[in-house]
Amino acid sequence: MELKNINDIDDATRQSRREMFRVGTALLFIVGIMLYASSRISIDGIPDTLLIVAAMVGGYMAINIGANDVANNVGPAVGSKALTLTGAIVLAAVFEASGALLAGGDVVSTIKDSIIDPAAINSDTFIWLMMAALLAGAVWLNIATALGAPVSTTHSIVGGVLGAGIAAGGIEVANWDKMGAIIASWVISPVLGGMIAAGFLYFIKHSITYKADMLQAAKKIVPLLVAAMAWSFSTYLMLKGLNKIWPVNFLTAASIALVIAVTIYFVVKPTLCKAADKLSNDKESVNSLFTIPLIFAAALLSFAHGANDVANAVGPLAAINDAINSGGVHAEAPIPVWVMMIGAIGSAVGLALYGPKLIKTMGSEITELNKMRAFCIAMAASVTVIIASLLGFPVSSTHIAVGGIFGVGFLREYLKTSYVGMVEEIKHHHESDNPEEIEAFLLEFKTADLEKKSNMLYELKIKSAKAHLTKKERKQLKKVYNTELVKRSHIYRIVAAWLITVPVSGLMAAILFFTIRGMMMP
Repeated sequence: MELKNINDIDDATRQSRREMFRVGTALLFIVGIMLYASSRISIDGIPDTLLIVAAMVGGYMAINIGANDVANNVGPAVGSKALTLTGAIVLAAVFEASGALLAGGDVVSTIKDSIIDPAAINSDTFIWLMMAALLAGAVWLNIATALGAPVSTTHSIVGGVLGAGIAAGGIEVANWDKMGAIIASWVISPVLGGMIAAGFLYFIKHSITYKADMLQAAKKIVPLLVAAMAWSFSTYLMLKGLNKIWPVNFLTAASIALVIAVTIYFVVKPTLCKAADKLSNDKESVNSLFTIPLIFAAALLSFAHGANDVANAVGPLAAINDAINSGGVHAEAPIPVWVMMIGAIGSAVGLALYGPKLIKTMGSEITELNKMRAFCIAMAASVTVIIASLLGFPVSSTHIAVGGIFGVGFLREYLKTSYVGMVEEIKHHHESDNPEEIEAFLLEFKTADLEKKSNMLYELKIKSAKAHLTKKERKQLKKVYNTELVKRSHIYRIVAAWLITVPVSGLMAAILFFTIRGMMMP
């Protein structure tokens, strides 16, 4: 008992030291921003204290983006063991930073999606409004990360801007039509992501893993899936990741992506077939064929996120910088290199320090993921954005990824329960009560392809003299053998966090704005 207490104390001490290291490193990054800003940011040679403080808040925001939002891109790849945790952090950090710095663009919307009217607010008030919004969004992301809930960075900032905007200019400054579209995305993003991910997994199961010769089926289907991934991710990158430096319409992006996909298909097919020839005919072998595509997917998702979401997340800082230097409020503001560097480096620091918790949540805690399932989630992330862009729906990459995980998890539940129901039908209708004969039939049934399974079950029912199971009996069986493969507690926690993101960040921003105005403004 004494030894156990000593071990518990040692574990608590190590945990405390790790937490102190994380906090210390984060503070060191923010202090570094302060020192850099003090030496570089000035007006007529005098350091601009307001902009220095804003830069520090921007750094805090960037850390929380890395801790919460970036984890969504690599979580499924880690959960499926396509990437190690360390490898995922390094890959995401490199591609997030590359996306932000290379494709983040030169300007950013000062008020995301024009949710408030900037003309109704003077420049001094606007500066404090954006400061309050930035800090509120960062604090909410920090809280959500501590709770293990993946939430939308964009929604956090939107809530902050809305709350501070209403506090500054009254309820009439808000653009409620835009807010309605954002609220709609809370439903559209996860539902669409979940349906698409489940659809891809259903297709893979029926075209590969439910076949008697899985490897032969994989040789035909997996190259097509990789080509489909090449098309969807190329289109996704051009529409979402590179649009700030190379604006392109859907038709052009899709046409270029098609050429890339066809090329990838002819390159991948012979290599994949050679690899498949060395594998055994089982699901684990088929699973391994998705490893490299998954790594590419994680890298490309991170690049697109860095190019789009990191730039939007540091938008309030760019807006503050523009308002201070120009003395006015504009719909768009230039993004100085130092602002984008804060976003890029800060997100990498946040991912390394605090990302593992959300990576674990996304990768293994909601439902068990293998490489096929993780591939389907990655495909859902790109395809959903493409569909939403065509339909004009605003969607959240975080909500899509989580929806995709729920989608594959619930499909697995349905298929498992259906299979158990078929097993009970077999036991019920089998002409012999000999357990060994029934077990032999079930073993043959398990290894049969889908068509043979259907024929075996049909013939068994035809030959059987026993009455078919009634609808009531089937319902009772379903209740008894229902397998929960998605952790319900995580669903409730995550959905609750999504629902309160905008209201909570808005309320915090309003309180912060009133506090700042009381202390700093006349």
